[in-house]
Amino acid sequence: MIYDDNNIFAKIINKKLFSEIIMESEHAIAFNDIAPKAPIHILIIPKGKYIKYDDFLNKASKKEVYDFFLLINRLVKTYNLEDTGYRLISNAGNDGNQEVPHLHFHLLAGQNLGKM
Repeated sequence: MIYDDNNIFAKIINKKLFSEIIMESEHAIAFNDIAPKAPIHILIIPKGKYIKYDDFLNKASKKEVYDFFLLINRLVKTYNLEDTGYRLISNAGNDGNQEVPHLHFHLLAGQNLGKM
């Protein structure tokens, strides 16, 4: 699969589409999902051109990977989710129902999310 430079997240990263960034680091950004499935529903994306999780781990630098997951940890701490809990989801490929071909994690929290 070839990275699509016109996907919605690429447009957000390149400031061609507005999204209110709630947290940013050198290699990642986080913003609220436009169709939230929980009281807290944040999308976290790397700034690099990575389609899915395995693509990210196979091609990104160690610094990018560390920075990405550190940003997720900062969100967990900022929203005080350590004790109440949260769900972290990343869909990959067709069978995973990935809608946007850019790696992204959904951080969902703020209520009991039920069983998977």
